[in-house]
Amino acid sequence: MIGLIDYGMGNLHSVAKALEKVGGKVDLVKDADAIKNYERIVLPGVGAFRDCMQTLRETGMADALTATIATGTPFLGICLGMQVLMTRSYEFGVHAGLGLIEGEVKAFPDLLIEQGFKIPHMGWNDVVLPQGNEHIVLKNTAGQQVYYVHSYYCAPRNPEHLLAACSYGSYPFAAAVGKDNILGVQFHPEKSQQAGLSLLEGFIGWKP
Repeated sequence: MIGLIDYGMGNLHSVAKALEKVGGKVDLVKDADAIKNYERIVLPGVGAFRDCMQTLRETGMADALTATIATGTPFLGICLGMQVLMTRSYEFGVHAGLGLIEGEVKAFPDLLIEQGFKIPHMGWNDVVLPQGNEHIVLKNTAGQQVYYVHSYYCAPRNPEHLLAACSYGSYPFAAAVGKDNILGVQFHPEKSQQAGLSLLEGFIGWKP
């Protein structure tokens, strides 16, 4: 059973339907105490990092997620759900994240706007995996186009935690980060057609 975290800031319906389409059984989880009962956890998210972290802390979900992940439960963070894994974000100030992966969440540079690229980065783009060392959940997205919507990007401190990359214009950013039983993707699998469904199917079968 997959616990899909409902904290008021995620595209829950679409994520749940996509997980169910590839064989997942999904519960929406609003109670922090229930998080530990699930075999897998998915944290979606859209919106501001600050508001997300405030809600996760106030509801007790931040502590519950950290504790459950520490037991080895497979975890998938989507878009903002990936960004909150990091140490801190510079979106609308400086705000602490869950700190499960060392690194920062930064804004795309103004240089991109000067070059004619719009912020947010929105639409179809690549997933580039390290050749010969593809993460088992991500491997079917290699060379595929997936759907992104974001103005900020993750910069993990440890290169080993960068599981996939992409570039907006000439500017590289993390398409996926992770370690151990933790995986985060900047793109939206639920909007990424077959490539996204393949990723979610891989997550359901993942045994880190």
